Amino acid sequence: SPFRKVRLIFFLGSFGSALTALYFSAISVLKANMYTDASVPMDQALESCAINVAAAVVCGALAYRDYNIGQANLARIAKGGKLAKLAVTRANLPASSSAGRASLADFRRVSRVVIAAGGKNYINQMARSLNADQLTDENNIPQRLAAEDVIVVPVLLEGGGSKVGDTRTFWRETVPREGTDRNFDLDRANEILAFPNGNMDWFEYLESEVETAKKQGFDVVEKGITITVKKNGRILRRATGQPQWENFIGAMEVLDSSKFGMPGDSEKYGGP
Repeated sequence: SPFRKVRLIFFLGSFGSALTALYFSAISVLKANMYTDASVPMDQALESCAINVAAAVVCGALAYRDYNIGQANLARIAKGGKLAKLAVTRANLPASSSAGRASLADFRRVSRVVIAAGGKNYINQMARSLNADQLTDENNIPQRLAAEDVIVVPVLLEGGGSKVGDTRTFWRETVPREGTDRNFDLDRANEILAFPNGNMDWFEYLESEVETAKKQGFDVVEKGITITVKKNGRILRRATGQPQWENFIGAMEVLDSSKFGMPGDSEKYGGP
């Protein structure tokens, strides 16, 4: 922000002025202490020193605070750039097909992206929830998510969350649980699925997310984390646990403000 730069320059200048004034005030204190006929009495010199010390502390603290906020914003912008560059391969196209490869930036204005990262049990559970009939009726979650323009990117965390594994291969190895996962078909959700491409890049992006979750006491490998990215490329929310699919269905247009704030979508949402 240009205003933050102006504020920072102002606070740094004020801090420097306060230090300069403090220097001369300190000299006045020394003179008052050494000479009885000093031009500035001791009490006035001490009062001036106190005022300048306070001014230096306040201006220095404000400058430091503004600097940290600026650095945090730069880090956030840089991380947003990393997010946009993360590569994926669509599940409904061959892994070797160049047409199936994309970056998350390619989904802007087109789809919302749900990144769901966790260990092997977490990935297996998610695969079954999307590809099997687990309730009395038919599982239509993939179709309903597709209607909400949602793309799901499962990310396999290995080594206690220290690296990203081969998610696509492991996903394809998921097997149904007898008596629970009826009509299991791993191709059922392919339309809404994309798998990480470039595991090191994915880990570098997710590393801070994993560390933050661990510091908060969450078992990232077992419980997993989800990051929901809006159509404008910004993060809508972070959460732990399995994705709550019903929360993405029927509410996303309002949650990420697409219905009210995406120019050019008048044909879909109505309006001018």
